[in-house]
Amino acid sequence: MNKNKEMYSNKIIMAPMVRVGTLPMRLLALEYGADLVYSEELIDWKFLKSVRIINHTLGTIDYIDPSDGTVIFRTCEKEKSKVIVQLGTCDPERAVSVAKMIENDIAGIDLNMGCPKEFSLKGGMGAALLTNPHKAKNILKSLVENVNIPVTCKIRVLEGVQDTIELVKELETTGISAIGIHGRTKTERPQHVNRNQTIKKIAHNINIPVIANGGSREIHKHEDIIKFKELCGASSVMIARAAEANCSIFCENGMKELDDVIVDYLKLAIEYDNSPSNTKYCVQNMLKELQETPRGKKFLECTTLEQICAIWNLGEYCRRKQIEFHSKGMLGRREVCPDMFSPNPKKLRIEEDNVVAVKCAFIRVNFTNDCELPKSRLIAYCNKLKLKRPTYVTICEDKLFRSIVTFQGKKYTANYWEKNKRFAEQGAALACIYSLGLIDKDELVKNGSILE
Repeated sequence: MNKNKEMYSNKIIMAPMVRVGTLPMRLLALEYGADLVYSEELIDWKFLKSVRIINHTLGTIDYIDPSDGTVIFRTCEKEKSKVIVQLGTCDPERAVSVAKMIENDIAGIDLNMGCPKEFSLKGGMGAALLTNPHKAKNILKSLVENVNIPVTCKIRVLEGVQDTIELVKELETTGISAIGIHGRTKTERPQHVNRNQTIKKIAHNINIPVIANGGSREIHKHEDIIKFKELCGASSVMIARAAEANCSIFCENGMKELDDVIVDYLKLAIEYDNSPSNTKYCVQNMLKELQETPRGKKFLECTTLEQICAIWNLGEYCRRKQIEFHSKGMLGRREVCPDMFSPNPKKLRIEEDNVVAVKCAFIRVNFTNDCELPKSRLIAYCNKLKLKRPTYVTICEDKLFRSIVTFQGKKYTANYWEKNKRFAEQGAALACIYSLGLIDKDELVKNGSILE
């Protein structure tokens, strides 16, 4: 067996999972015992418009959307030899372009041929490729011939067993190193029985490793993974829903308490500056019905990473790490501005006004009490002195926001652009109260809100 095929043999793998397969969850799966981890499906055109950044503060490689600073894909050395990027594409040229962009940062690339979502089907991606094997073969063959990392694909079974076998045999001719097979059709859902015997018949008819998928209903502990593998006659097993609910399913010595898993996950989310929305989504999938408990309801009200972490007694750790990242000048929200990667950035109209621009950033974790938020402080000041309340004007450029606050005939703004109007207004208010001496300068310099 060649090295590429060996990579996918006798392995327990974290499957691609929408919004769950981001860096913290992948690293947690590896820490718990997974052999390989897949990213969530990433669409080709999103990658192609991204910029590769070395993030020295986090020790990561980031592929960033230059229009708004969104992290499209983040990886690190710990997973370099074990992470497979699943690509959503319907075009051989785009697929190759993406693969060549990222091949030195990952272990393998996988073509998504199984996603049944409407977005994928309308775009000719995912399960749409099951009915267009000619195009699927062109994409896979182009990838195999043009990149130096293993290429695989993941499919769903067809209604007919023989039809599925014939399709897989066709795909095998492209030179792929392995194939993942979800044992349900594109119209079937988790409540339907996984077609394990179909996977077994496929495995007996091809010469590349088969990675069995779809067994989360019957996988409740680590030993069940081996049983599922044997039942399907597969080389390896790929786990999605069971891992999404409790990633310690990969632990050979037994599963951990859910709270311990959440704490382990949150530590990684903090250390790799994962977005609050993605972190919250992943924890929600772990909590499930526990979201209805008093603690669960409190969790659902959280909007920041620090608030989420505080529920599991990690709030202070989160706060310290975020301040540390900002003090090290990490490329993040504060540094993102329209046309930041353009050699000839356009003149922004906000700079043309006579505005007091302060080099400051609204960092939400620095304001633990809502009454201390910059806008609240400015309103309290107005009420105390019976002054006219400030007004805000916000402009949007390339999905980024920056506000100007007018107060007592003067205009103020923060130098940094924000990803939403609400934070932009808080940034402008911070610039104003800083200029007026209403907030302690030394503290803001210390926590990284004011940069001198």
